[in-house]
Amino acid sequence: MKLTGVELRKVALPLVTPFRTSLGTQTVRDALLVRVVTDEGEGWAECVAEDEPTYCPEYLEGAADVIRRFLLPVLFPLDLDPAAVAPAFEHVRAHQMAKSAVETAVLDAWLRARGLSLAAYLGAVRRSLPVGVSVGIAETVDALLDTVDRHLAAGYARVKLKIEPGWDLEPVKRVRETFGAGVMLTVDANTAYEAADIPHLTRLDAYGLAMIEQPFAPGDLHTHARFAARSSTPVCLDESITSARDAAAAIRMDACSIINIKPGRVGGYLEARRIHDVARANGLPVWCGGMLETGLGRAANLALAALPGFTLPGDISATARYYERDVTAPFVLVGGEMAVPSGPGIGITPDPEDLDALTTATEWISAP
Repeated sequence: MKLTGVELRKVALPLVTPFRTSLGTQTVRDALLVRVVTDEGEGWAECVAEDEPTYCPEYLEGAADVIRRFLLPVLFPLDLDPAAVAPAFEHVRAHQMAKSAVETAVLDAWLRARGLSLAAYLGAVRRSLPVGVSVGIAETVDALLDTVDRHLAAGYARVKLKIEPGWDLEPVKRVRETFGAGVMLTVDANTAYEAADIPHLTRLDAYGLAMIEQPFAPGDLHTHARFAARSSTPVCLDESITSARDAAAAIRMDACSIINIKPGRVGGYLEARRIHDVARANGLPVWCGGMLETGLGRAANLALAALPGFTLPGDISATARYYERDVTAPFVLVGGEMAVPSGPGIGITPDPEDLDALTTATEWISAP
């Protein structure tokens, strides 16, 4: 399969409500879509980098530049198959989100040409999945309770609360007391705490949480391991894991007992599958995290989350949780579950009318 050209398309999707974490507040999701055109057909993907380098070192404009200047030139001469993409990018350090977007678009095109779904290619074992919802930091605890109540009524199987210093024990306590022990409840700190906060964080043990996610800095596996040894709440790593090698190192250090796999963060769906395999071999459950994806990323994440080791509900909420209008047909929650796309490739393509309405810029890059 030969690459003939690539379109980079920027879109802006207003959020239904602002989404606040310890890293900041979002009201609009700017995304970079990648469309590869080959002699066998085309494929789509999404780069999940954010506008600013707060969640990780990558940011949207930088990812577009890396794709344009460093990734595409090495692909144009190649006879492409999905397994050839990552090795071709090894000379470029980091930039996993940029790499993931290009690899996924190539994978989508390659699978579509062969009539295969991404779910089947990765090894999915389920056709639908229970999913969870991520709840941002609210203005008041009462507002938080109203939001959680609405999501539970919609059928979500797990509620994740974003926390930060000053917004942790009391909101978690109130949610647990209000909705009872039967709700699967987790918290996500997005690296907001330091080693000195370990005694404070162990007080969360009182609320029967399914996990506490990424309390400390990404590179600080030592502090995560210290905390895991003192806390009865399982520790989940997110930002710390950017490869299967990272996952193996964290497991060896007892720095976590659960891993959140975000394909963009780890360089693509093939590396995500390798992390799944490493975790499963060591008896650790995994789940699929979210980055406020458009329908393109949501579809691919559902395919990944259908693998056997994904035993915890992921952050793959229905489209209406975040957007009134998406670039694809909306994903909906039915009976508390979401269907895994079964069509060729990622199983979905953009709706032309919605895509045009949400587009802010396009760029076409032809093969030399």
